Amino acid sequence: MLKIKRVPTVVSNYQKDEAADESVGCGRNCLGACCINGARLPLYACKNLEKSREKIVVSHEAEEPPVAFLESLVLGEWEDRFQRGLFRYDVTACETKVIPGKYGFVAQLNEGRHLKKRPTEFRVDKVLQSFDGSKFNFTKVGQEELLFQFEAGEDGQVQFFPCMPLDPENSFSVVAINVSPIEYGHVLLIPRVLDCLPQRIDHKSLLLAVHMAAEAANPYFRLGYNSLGAFATINHLHFQAYYLAMPFPLERAPTKKMITTVSGVKISELLNYPVRSLLFEGGSSMQDLSDTVSDACVCLQNNNIPFNILIADCGRQIFVMPQCYAEKQALGEVSPEVLETQVNPAVWEISGHMVLKRKEDYEGASEENAWRLLAEASLSEERFKEVNTLIFEAIGCSDQEEDLEGTIVHQQIPNGGVNQKSNRIHGGPITNGTASECIVLQ
Repeated sequence: MLKIKRVPTVVSNYQKDEAADESVGCGRNCLGACCINGARLPLYACKNLEKSREKIVVSHEAEEPPVAFLESLVLGEWEDRFQRGLFRYDVTACETKVIPGKYGFVAQLNEGRHLKKRPTEFRVDKVLQSFDGSKFNFTKVGQEELLFQFEAGEDGQVQFFPCMPLDPENSFSVVAINVSPIEYGHVLLIPRVLDCLPQRIDHKSLLLAVHMAAEAANPYFRLGYNSLGAFATINHLHFQAYYLAMPFPLERAPTKKMITTVSGVKISELLNYPVRSLLFEGGSSMQDLSDTVSDACVCLQNNNIPFNILIADCGRQIFVMPQCYAEKQALGEVSPEVLETQVNPAVWEISGHMVLKRKEDYEGASEENAWRLLAEASLSEERFKEVNTLIFEAIGCSDQEEDLEGTIVHQQIPNGGVNQKSNRIHGGPITNGTASECIVLQ
């Protein structure tokens, strides 16, 4: 069993050492049974992707709301929590710059995320782990950290209820602040929070995240997901989201079409990018796109392959990035120079937003350094092909080999490439069986 000493970022002011966290609920205004009675939050019911119409209906309001109503709601509630002092630092004071080069990696000096951390043992060799209510989870956050309830409506209309009771009998999904934000407006989407789902992708929850991306209707609003083993720090299902008013380098990478599913979802491979990744787009509907990605992610989970997801372009593009950094770190195979940065390449870093914790790394940030760090997370070429085969079989496209050559799109192809030399294959699966099937043979 692989473990590494690591320090998860604090996402809630109620997050602390699990060993001392025995007073669940007791007067903390949490989501536990002792505090939820009578609790209320705004409710935003977005357009159903299958029944979309443009009309917006706001309950108790006579006037039509602003066009970007979800955006104004997210940022307005987020700003309110900022003014109330709920964040651990002022993210607007963090230095940010675009690293010179063809990729346009974004570097941010965020020393605040490096403070007040708590050490813990964290398993990196098991993507699927059971929910443990004794550890920190989102039922233990304070209600003041919640912004609003979010759900897909029954039809093509948007409805907004400014004050809706929290119904523990029908588990609701919520949007909450991340008290250690990376950008202005950094929030968490927590599907069916009271169901206490572990951090694993399912079709319904991913579709909810795609609904949110589509409803935001802003290409600069992206949602991200980290699996266990790929730097998720809390084993309670959640997505992250924030606004970054420029393209991520991942979004700008050239791609090569690999296959197209029966429902029209096109799957492409990213080229000339440090982390080998897949891009899913198109399809007969956004639900078809979401379901195809869900099938792929369930396959990765069942084969114990850590991964990250980026939902971009208002839900029309979904990137899936299998990775093996934590495994290599636990085995002592990450270069010392990269380890010294103490940067864990999760979804935002792999997408090209480098959150740096040390001033010297920020001042010396270069495209070469960003590439070197991210390349440590990438599967080998051989392993990546094996993973693709598993995914294509899972989504029913294993017979479409004639499409694998594909065509290259997006012509901004920078110089350089992924170092494909490797003396072992990282990211191997673990199945329920003998020790010989484990990720690492001791």
